[in-house]
Amino acid sequence: MTRKIIIDTDPGIDDAMAIFFAFQAPEIEVLGLTTTYGNVPVEVSTRNAVTLTEIAKVDVPVAMGVSVPSQIKPRPFPDFVHGEDGFGNINWPAPKGKAIDKSAAQFIVDTVRENPGEVTIVALGPLGNLAKALEIDPEVADLVDEVVLMGGTAIEYGNVSPVAEANIMNDPHAADKVFTAPWQVTMIGLDVTHQVLLDNAILERIKKVNPTEGGFLFDCAQFYIDFYSSRFDMSGCYFHDASTIAYVMDPSLFGIELGAVRVACEGIGIGQTIFAPQEMSFPEPYWNDVPMTQVCMEVDSEKLLSLFEETLSK
Repeated sequence: MTRKIIIDTDPGIDDAMAIFFAFQAPEIEVLGLTTTYGNVPVEVSTRNAVTLTEIAKVDVPVAMGVSVPSQIKPRPFPDFVHGEDGFGNINWPAPKGKAIDKSAAQFIVDTVRENPGEVTIVALGPLGNLAKALEIDPEVADLVDEVVLMGGTAIEYGNVSPVAEANIMNDPHAADKVFTAPWQVTMIGLDVTHQVLLDNAILERIKKVNPTEGGFLFDCAQFYIDFYSSRFDMSGCYFHDASTIAYVMDPSLFGIELGAVRVACEGIGIGQTIFAPQEMSFPEPYWNDVPMTQVCMEVDSEKLLSLFEETLSK
């Protein structure tokens, strides 16, 4: 049985990996891409999302979303990670198509309403579009099958501060709304994505059998891999966004702990996803009556990477 998903995205090199992964997966039906700022400005992420649909020859709508955080000042775009174009500065030509005439949040609400209980939202960037959808229609949370998001960290160090992960830091107020809404959230954060290393050997094998998507990903990824190699002395890159698609396809690849998650919205810990395990109680009330989040803490990295390679090599 296929799972219907909306991918909320800020492409981004690792977003491109996730999107092609989802397009190729027979277990997944992508209903649309909604875009946000994050790795690049939202206008660029929208153009890039349309580009990815055209490369993959997949006819799905793209809806442009929020351009700034809900309450804090925007952070600088990480062009040293993804390039100014979001695709590693490979100078890919502009797409022929364009976004639909509907906001990302409204697209989410309308699509979920049309498919009650069937849609999983896979969020790969800051969570402003999901928070906006909750504002437009609070009841939509009860109609979503699951929210699977790449973001946050429970016990691993952050990547934009000692405690904060970039997607959550980019709009902590929106993230807190998402974690405290009455839908099932699964958090795939740095606790597991830092356990998976994607290297050029895998990308080269995919490129050999799938020169269209594989060749594009290989070319983009060189900028991304160079960043990780120079910063962490590693041969490859962490497998962030595409881990969400692996989870949607096969949740058994991950080990999960349940608990309440709140997001620090100010001060030295801004952007921190503060995880209160289900079996523990605390005198502070902030985690009381907060829905349980499924926090991924373990992953079978070998099987995950095999699934990625096999799916993109078809």
